[in-house]
Amino acid sequence: MQHQPLRPVKGSGNPHVVIIGAGMVGLSTAWFLQEHGADVTVVERSGVAAGSSWGNAGWISPGLAVPLSDPSVIKYGMKALLDPDSPLYIPMKPDPKLMSFLLGFARRCTPGQWMKTMKAYVPVNSQSIEAYQFLEDNGVKAETHEAPIMAAFRHAKDAAGLEHEIELIHKAGLDLDTKEVDNAALRAELPIISSDVERAIRIGGQRYINPGEFVSAMADAVETRGGRLIIGSNARALRHGPNGVTVEMMSGEPISGDAVVISTGAWLPELARRCGVKTALRAGRGYSFSVGVTDEGARPVPCSVYFPHERLACTPIGDRLRVGGTMEFAGTEDPLHPERVAAIVKSGRPLLSGVDWDDQQDVWVGGRPVTVDGLPLIGATDVPRVYTNGGHGMWGITLGPITSKLLAEQMMTGTVPDELRPFAPTR
Repeated sequence: MQHQPLRPVKGSGNPHVVIIGAGMVGLSTAWFLQEHGADVTVVERSGVAAGSSWGNAGWISPGLAVPLSDPSVIKYGMKALLDPDSPLYIPMKPDPKLMSFLLGFARRCTPGQWMKTMKAYVPVNSQSIEAYQFLEDNGVKAETHEAPIMAAFRHAKDAAGLEHEIELIHKAGLDLDTKEVDNAALRAELPIISSDVERAIRIGGQRYINPGEFVSAMADAVETRGGRLIIGSNARALRHGPNGVTVEMMSGEPISGDAVVISTGAWLPELARRCGVKTALRAGRGYSFSVGVTDEGARPVPCSVYFPHERLACTPIGDRLRVGGTMEFAGTEDPLHPERVAAIVKSGRPLLSGVDWDDQQDVWVGGRPVTVDGLPLIGATDVPRVYTNGGHGMWGITLGPITSKLLAEQMMTGTVPDELRPFAPTR
């Protein structure tokens, strides 16, 4: 598909793009636009990495970036309604918009729809690590850690779900390196794992980051290259005029550019809906905190650990371990609910014996932008010179840089990359 390459509204020179949102996706968009010669201004309501970019697991996991619309979710979701400690939490209060969203999501939980969505992910999954390497090699002063993800199961029979998913991932066309790990090797490699854990599968070819540090390094890199960051300004509306697209602010002076990219995570519909982006999006809130590793010889933990049955994700952050989980469909601005943290601890105690569950730091909640059809919203909107890059769900860290690279290419060349066609925001 061919559009016009982005050019200045007036005169010649480099186009100026305003990016709304300073998380991984927004800053990656800014950085890759700079690669094409654009001038950029990044506007952020709160702070760099203040949304779901800060406290998430930090996995660059192309092997696990899969659709949420697994058919088993329906059965799992019905059980979750009756279990206050379930990783899937849906508040039991009237919310017609949420119910409509969940029904739309449920209709898509079929094997055929899952495979169709997975095939849309494969091309970007396959390039996700390469995009991070490009950032590291070209001035972003942060590092990715090459390490497998160890998927562990308290009961051996619980591995059947992941094994089936791995088969489907292969069928969709994604090469995935997996290997059974015997108990002796598991204990030697990860002594923090409880002796109650019966089985493990190593998923190779993955990486992880400290997301807060990496996103902060992205902000520094954008500024070093001449980009401008405006923190503490909340975008209110977009207006077209003789100077291009103007971002009206809740407070402060408006900011004009030749184009605008909306990368506001779970808040994306506030601006994007007025630009023809109708796909429903809700905040799927995740929780995390770090715990101390009690055995000095086990520090730092060498790789990420995943407990698929309990939906717990664990990542080394320095000498500590970040533990995260939960998909809570609550309001984007709702406060942190301590009972969700307690539920993660309750699930994790039988799985990790080498950590101090009472030594909790950096307790966090963040709203991941989940779309009703499981696909992100990346590309041109119905409004000229306005684009979106968001709706990545749980995979904003994994896919943020590669989708930003492709969007920058689309904007600056006028050609929509094949990889982005399934993610058209006005679909």
